[in-house]
Amino acid sequence: MTDRATEAFLAHRNLLFTVAYEMLGSAADAEDVLQETWLRWVDVELSQVLDQRAYLVRITTRQALNRLRTMQRRKEAYVGPWLPEPLFTVPDVALDVELAESVSIALMLVLETLSPTERAVFVLREVFDVGYDEIAAAVDKSPAAVRQIAHRARQHVDARRPRSVVTPSQTRAALESFQRALETGNPQALLDILAPEVVLMSDGGGIKQAARRPIMGADKVVRFVTGGLGKNEAALSTVPAMVNGGPALLVYLDGAFDGIMSIQVEEAGISGVYYVRNPEKLTRVDSEIPLTLG
Repeated sequence: MTDRATEAFLAHRNLLFTVAYEMLGSAADAEDVLQETWLRWVDVELSQVLDQRAYLVRITTRQALNRLRTMQRRKEAYVGPWLPEPLFTVPDVALDVELAESVSIALMLVLETLSPTERAVFVLREVFDVGYDEIAAAVDKSPAAVRQIAHRARQHVDARRPRSVVTPSQTRAALESFQRALETGNPQALLDILAPEVVLMSDGGGIKQAARRPIMGADKVVRFVTGGLGKNEAALSTVPAMVNGGPALLVYLDGAFDGIMSIQVEEAGISGVYYVRNPEKLTRVDSEIPLTLG
């Protein structure tokens, strides 16, 4: 019995982690949710389960919802902006456009503006294409209520998600230009690559220094980047990386790893810069995380 349960759980583990991570924005909490899912799964009578994948997703969703409500209280006491925990992703994630967008830092931040139930419904329906009846069972709502929640959440997200789509080559070119400008500290080069309404968010979690509020507008972002990062006159260097299915830079100050800077690229240039310095969110920098929609 346990062997069959283990086999089924491992077969869907990457999917369950992806579901939990997209609901929570935290890999550490997603791992805890998977542990809780496993403990409940081994007590299930497998002969009564018609669809093991759907049943596991349902358990994971319920545990993630419980965790999400707890996390909301933690976030209320968080020092400065809260950014999702960045994940190094395998190259295949970037090739899957739907998956890459669903785990992008920009979209994950939009999902933060939803209620826990709205986020669960949106993730299950829009990302994983779960049926309304199955979602209803996972969130303890009627199918009719789930349809209404899904519609409301979709409208909310569509109004806030990045609107223009750029090609992978445009994204790579923007990252390379941003990297050069960042390392040389050239203000004009930075202005040239940033969108006029760019927003920079930095997350130090009260452990590392970071801006307490989002920085809006190209001029202010340039001043922060050229002044804030170099204020200790530390030598800055960067290394390109694939994080959450998109382009990012690993930032080093005087050779020591300092944080991960992800970017969002639109037609007007780089529209979002997300800098995670909180060391508690940088514990998975040595391994790539396999994510999947299937």
